Amino acid sequence: MTNEYTVPSNWDTEAEVVIVGFGGAGAAASITASDLGAKVIILEKAPQGRHGGNTKVAAQGYLNPDSIEGAVAYLTAMCGPYEVPEDMVQVWAEEVCQNNDWITSIGGDPQEHQFQVGIEYPELPGSESTHKFHHGDILGYSETWKFFDQAVQERPIEILYETPGKELIQNDITKEIIGVKAIRDGKPYYVKATKGVILTCGGFENNQEMIRNYLPGIPYCYTNGSPYNEGDGITMAMTVGAELWHMNNFAGPSFALKVDEYPTSFSMQALHFSKETPGGMIVIGSNGERFWDEKYKTHHGKVKNNGVWAPLTAPCPLYMIFDHTLFTSGPLYDKTPSHGWNQMVDQYDWSDSNEAELAKGWIKKADTIEALADQINHDPAVLQDTINKWNYSCELGEDIEYGRKLMLNQLITAPFYAVELSPAMLNTQGGPRRNTKAQIIRPDGSPIPRLYSSGELGSIYSYLYQGTGNIGECFAFGRIAARNAVADSPWG
Repeated sequence: MTNEYTVPSNWDTEAEVVIVGFGGAGAAASITASDLGAKVIILEKAPQGRHGGNTKVAAQGYLNPDSIEGAVAYLTAMCGPYEVPEDMVQVWAEEVCQNNDWITSIGGDPQEHQFQVGIEYPELPGSESTHKFHHGDILGYSETWKFFDQAVQERPIEILYETPGKELIQNDITKEIIGVKAIRDGKPYYVKATKGVILTCGGFENNQEMIRNYLPGIPYCYTNGSPYNEGDGITMAMTVGAELWHMNNFAGPSFALKVDEYPTSFSMQALHFSKETPGGMIVIGSNGERFWDEKYKTHHGKVKNNGVWAPLTAPCPLYMIFDHTLFTSGPLYDKTPSHGWNQMVDQYDWSDSNEAELAKGWIKKADTIEALADQINHDPAVLQDTINKWNYSCELGEDIEYGRKLMLNQLITAPFYAVELSPAMLNTQGGPRRNTKAQIIRPDGSPIPRLYSSGELGSIYSYLYQGTGNIGECFAFGRIAARNAVADSPWG
């Protein structure tokens, strides 16, 4: 009796290993698989030049601890009450400790940047073993990504840009994943994978429905990373029976300006914890009152309250209120092009005077606090009272409400201004659960045959997140996924 397969009558192309997504995880997986002798195809949603996922526009650091034991201790502590199985922690630690050796082996130049940005949770066990690196002499500016992009381009790896994966093709009887249905030139495009499919297509930071369903305390949120991450891999994996994990964990929120003209958010200079600019500035929530220390350095959006880390409160809608002194002190947007989508890819040139953005309507302006309150639909008396409290704190030289230490400047010089802020983030951490072989698994723990993942799509980070951890994980599980996919026997 012949098995009946749910397969297209004709495949458009084929490879031994098909990788969905060309960022850091896709690069690591494709390089490893190709170097092991496999024929590799990458399906990438973005056009050429805009590919790279969040790896392209992150700060370019990756994790490489100096001991497996220390890495295990540190990740275990970061998980806190959101435990990750010991075998997963162990294999992550073993592999992430090999990042530098692997990068060196393919021609990279690991450079430590510990001295520039310290470890995020130095109080946790194992932190002394945690080290952060990047490729080359410069941190940021997509330098690490450029190296990996070039490494892929130099290999016999076929890259199909503007070809997003949409469905996994599954054998109805064996439940093996045997290919991917993509969209190319507006038409279905069927890609046969004779050994395996590796999903490396990022999180759901640009899918507002998923954000409302999975992320705590935010009705909407916008990325400062890749606008192409819309949860496609999560949907594909769920459709073939995958279990999800870590869906409530994300690197955020921060607060930034989001406008319709651009797909990602703009960071505000005055809100950067380490920068001080002249003039008064506060942030108010939906009730017209302050709700936090606006200059506080969050740990990728997490703040500690009563000994527990939780996402920063986001009482939307939010507004940054400031005076004319700050408006005339330089661009509100942080124009330093070291990382971020708008800086690195779209390269929006914010005006030095802020006048162009005022003319666009991105900034609201009024001669009085009362008139400004009317523009942003707030009670004038409440907003004035909030500003009076702030100005009084500045007179005392002490923020009596939230203990803010930086930019204790009164909000007094008219005209006055407002910028609507939105919750923002770099990425999400949740997605299909994987095992120690980077196989995507079902709720019963069994692997879906020939289906693998790496990167922020189902990241190992369950609670806290260490900066540089995602790219380090992309490299580690990208290699694991590729090795195991290549080791599979061809199904056909």
